Amino acid sequence: MKKVLSTIFVVLCLSGVLFAGGKVEQAAPSGAPINFSVISHRVHNTVITTGPGGDMLAEWKQANNIQDVEWITLGNDDIHAKLFMEASLPATDIGVAFVLNTYLTPDTMNLFEPLTSFMASKPVEDLEDISPGLRDAATSDGVLYGIPFRHATSSLHYNEAILKERGFDGPPTTIEEMIDMIPQLTYKQADGTQVYGFVLPGKGQLHANFVDLARAWDGDYITGDFKVKANETGMVNALSLMNRLFKNGMFPSNFTAIENNDLNTWMQQGRVAMTFSSTGRTVFYNDATQSKYPGSFKTVPIPISESLKDKYEVAPAKTEFWCMMIPKNSRYKDLAWDFIVKMSSKDSTLRAALNGNGPTRSSTYLDKAYQDKVSYWETEQKVLKVARVPLPGFKDAQKAADLYSEYSQMAIIGVKPVQEAMDELVKLVTPLLP
Repeated sequence: MKKVLSTIFVVLCLSGVLFAGGKVEQAAPSGAPINFSVISHRVHNTVITTGPGGDMLAEWKQANNIQDVEWITLGNDDIHAKLFMEASLPATDIGVAFVLNTYLTPDTMNLFEPLTSFMASKPVEDLEDISPGLRDAATSDGVLYGIPFRHATSSLHYNEAILKERGFDGPPTTIEEMIDMIPQLTYKQADGTQVYGFVLPGKGQLHANFVDLARAWDGDYITGDFKVKANETGMVNALSLMNRLFKNGMFPSNFTAIENNDLNTWMQQGRVAMTFSSTGRTVFYNDATQSKYPGSFKTVPIPISESLKDKYEVAPAKTEFWCMMIPKNSRYKDLAWDFIVKMSSKDSTLRAALNGNGPTRSSTYLDKAYQDKVSYWETEQKVLKVARVPLPGFKDAQKAADLYSEYSQMAIIGVKPVQEAMDELVKLVTPLLP
């Protein structure tokens, strides 16, 4: 419902229906206090201000003679609903908005400042150092609208203890090796616990979960240039594997009820040997207060197909990210850009990473302080070089996601042959694209 409301906000904004909020002045009077606001998830405030990397916000405020910055922190859907409402007003005190990539549609980007002129006058430090997959997703018609700040990128997580118990010296290096390992890793332990070799959540955003597997063959559901690829080799291979596992009892029969949190618990309990999830999830899996196998969980990049080794070192897994943007109606555009330049610098990116942020710059992963702090830095660095968002932003993206869930489930369960299900899906989704 919240996502529907968010969409309604955007439609109203773009159709010229403005939300009343009292009289809104076009600019702050000369010499008046600055009411600079940042709208974001609270985690952005935390990683900018708290931890061993220090408080970058305090430094920025001092440099700009600003007494305070108001942080408007809400849940993901509420952030964007409020942001789009504010962006429809004649003017807003919001200087910087942290926007999640799933909301980066051509229509919503129109509510924000293109960054071309800002980059020309005061460029972000070494823009090419920021992951190209993230920059591409924040670009529309060749124009950059947002600077990526935080990401969560997928990798292969495996239980080293279970792999050793079943005779494997290490993780798979190709997707073909992983497929061969799954039957041996699917078994019952002495206490009767059923262990599955490989599981992905079957409830929720299935397109995001299964695109990681399709990427092992460089597959996709919908590409960044809005081409539907669901009935091509990568996705067909992924769903065909899931179908085989399901038919042979090597995939949970109730997989459509398994959510991300359920899978996380199963991993900690040793009921799953391998899965794909955000790289930082390894910290949770190894939590000694909750895990049956603390210290046994390792993470490596999702392995690429042997046939694509010449093209990729690792699979171009999915990544989700937040970027910093400036509302078109902001009173403080120059100040907002100064904030973005500061927070996206190499120094700030490293310091925010030391405070727990997912760094969007390749150079951060080469810093010894970061390497000493984060055990999975090398995995994340390799994946981030080639990672792509699971679905580009567009008006009917949620409908496309829902259709994928419906047809992929039919394919896995066997209601329809995989190729037939994906061919039908492509016909239904193609008219929804921009």
